[in-house]
Amino acid sequence: MKKIISPILLLILLITSTNSFSSEQDSYGSQVGEKALNGFTNMTTAFIEIPKNIINSSNDAGLFLGLPGGIIKGVINTVGRTLVGVTDLITAPIPTKPIAMPAYVWQKFDIDTSYDDEFRLKTSNIDD
Repeated sequence: MKKIISPILLLILLITSTNSFSSEQDSYGSQVGEKALNGFTNMTTAFIEIPKNIINSSNDAGLFLGLPGGIIKGVINTVGRTLVGVTDLITAPIPTKPIAMPAYVWQKFDIDTSYDDEFRLKTSNIDD
């Protein structure tokens, strides 16, 4: 397992260290690196969805309902974020917008995770 992770981390480090030469749009290399890093990060930190959902559900519905509901939602979102991470890592050469919103589990911690349409290409001319 360690023999596989080390080359992947090295590859991600090399890809993400490329400089963007365009002021309006990131270079292809930086977009690929960002997506690969996003995928790897989501695969490895998806388990944080469980405490995040316990906290959010407990704040919304109280501890009695929030604890079991948050665990269930957390497990579902952990699986979802892990699968999204695998998908992003495999399809890193195709620069798309993140599928999971927020892109990382720790961003906007009080917002529930949602999943956007798959494979929406990054474009600089079309604003959503």
